Amino acid sequence: MNPRKYKGDPRNIVYRSLWERKFMVYCDNSTNILEWGSEEIIIPYLSPWDGRVHRYFPDFYIKVKQHDGSVKKMIIEIKPKVQCKPPKQPKRKTQRYLNEVKTWGVNSAKWKYANEWCLDRGLEFKILTEDELGISYK
Repeated sequence: MNPRKYKGDPRNIVYRSLWERKFMVYCDNSTNILEWGSEEIIIPYLSPWDGRVHRYFPDFYIKVKQHDGSVKKMIIEIKPKVQCKPPKQPKRKTQRYLNEVKTWGVNSAKWKYANEWCLDRGLEFKILTEDELGISYK
């Protein structure tokens, strides 16, 4: 609806979940969001899984007009709340649990590097879950 607000190619906007799409609609319609982009920023990170440098494409970049009139730039990641904490160890280690441990380790590394990257550039890194998006599972 507002292609001038989008930073990147507005004909090639990426989203990987309905939660991300909901956030896009909010960004596009909100007068406080001055500009936004989807997977337009690349942050290098060291994976604890294989010890190699990989590229992290955070879900969103936004530039927000604050209530006091100041402007804040942010990197936003959309994740289910359950993926924002380490998995609970079950009585026996299943393949599912091992996959969750790997995902948690890689995500933690991505978020650590994203925080540092943002601090170095005057941005804020934030993870939004279903709580902040106003989504319920009823």
